[in-house]
Amino acid sequence: MKGNPFKSLDETRLNFFHFKNLFTTGMGVFTDGYDLSSIGIVLGLVLSSYGIKEGSSSYVLYDSLVAGSALVGAAIGALIFGQLSRMGRKKFYGIDVGLMTVGALLQALAPNAATLIAIRFLLGMGIGADYVLSPMIMAEHTNAKDRGKIIALGFGMFWGFGATTAAAITLLLSSIHISPDIIWRIVLAAGAIPAASVIYLRRKIPETARYLGRIKGDLEEMKEVIREITNSQNVNVDNDLKDNKTLRYYFRRNFRTFFGAMVLWFLFDIAAYSSILFGPTSIAKVLGLTPSLFQFVTEFAFTVPGGIMAILLIDRVGRKPLQVVGFLGMASFLLAFSTYLSVTGTTLDIKTGALVIGPAFSPLLGIFLYGMFNFMEQAGPGSISASGMLGVELSPTRVRGEVQSFTVAAGRIGASISSFIFPSLMATYGISFAITFLSILMFTAAIITLLVIPETRSKPLEVSSGELETIEGEKNKA
Repeated sequence: MKGNPFKSLDETRLNFFHFKNLFTTGMGVFTDGYDLSSIGIVLGLVLSSYGIKEGSSSYVLYDSLVAGSALVGAAIGALIFGQLSRMGRKKFYGIDVGLMTVGALLQALAPNAATLIAIRFLLGMGIGADYVLSPMIMAEHTNAKDRGKIIALGFGMFWGFGATTAAAITLLLSSIHISPDIIWRIVLAAGAIPAASVIYLRRKIPETARYLGRIKGDLEEMKEVIREITNSQNVNVDNDLKDNKTLRYYFRRNFRTFFGAMVLWFLFDIAAYSSILFGPTSIAKVLGLTPSLFQFVTEFAFTVPGGIMAILLIDRVGRKPLQVVGFLGMASFLLAFSTYLSVTGTTLDIKTGALVIGPAFSPLLGIFLYGMFNFMEQAGPGSISASGMLGVELSPTRVRGEVQSFTVAAGRIGASISSFIFPSLMATYGISFAITFLSILMFTAAIITLLVIPETRSKPLEVSSGELETIEGEKNKA
């Protein structure tokens, strides 16, 4: 650690600044979870409100487009804001939640499905921007020892809290017999509240010291930020730290890990968003639950405890073991659930909505098997790959924004594909086959993690990304 100019940031204890930063970034992530999961809960109500009925020729198409439009927008938003982050992490922070606020409110006014699809695309652009900026800012401000748990809490857990809240609001509105056409509009529009709550705070958050030193080359401002975070007056950095290396240079040097991080988020989101978007409708129907109750049970009883497990272990056990075990657990419980459906003769016709429940099928066992998929998801890759942790920890400061945007876009592309491929697989081959397919993808992801991804636990960002070698080389040249 001798040559690391950010040593004082990495070794400082957690303090008020870190927790304020956690809330400021976390509430945007809360909104991400709320917005992306709420559509799955109310999707049936939305389509019914627009006169699109199960069994109609357009049902599967609109089912996919309404569910997936925000994900396509997120992929594009991630790529745009990944490039903009080269001009400053903070500079565009707040614009992301601004887009999310406007998009959430406009959903309630959408007169038809086509308009709602366009509005959710705009909403998705804000979500994609947040997926790039929030994990970067969290990581670049936080110490090395606690970085894993802070990102897992601020990104993974807050996402789960948002999803749970969406389910709770839907349950509450349904219990007081609000009109279904009003319920979905209130649920989707309510996503504006947490997003708007942190616009001001995000505009006031300081630029990260790593950006100031390694990209902007402003040592004085960098020292001021370090003093603010560490409460120390002694910041001894005198050498020019500006990194003039190109994206091509770092991609050639670190391509294996960059590409591995992209593939893992891509594979994870295919499985995760098949559940997020269609679990509350298709899987819930098999289990005999309403969409909102299904979402609440799986999030509150399984996903949130899985996130707590990740927070407790991520800086002790490490990212790699948790992710491998998590992917293997996801694969195993998906396969067990699929096998259980087949053995008991339980099927769902996605085209007509017709459900056949086998005489030996137990909904409680089904909920447990599917719920444990959610537990293992959040205990592993949901708190690591899907929190953006790999993208920020494996990439040097100079290209962190671009690499993170590529990993986010890869994940959103995977999620977008899931919005089309999962209902198509169910419609063509049955629900059991579709779930088995997802299981195979998760086994594959476990193997890729084991072979490609290095451990980054408790390492400063400059060490985990290999950037420290570059900094020391620049010092020697100077």
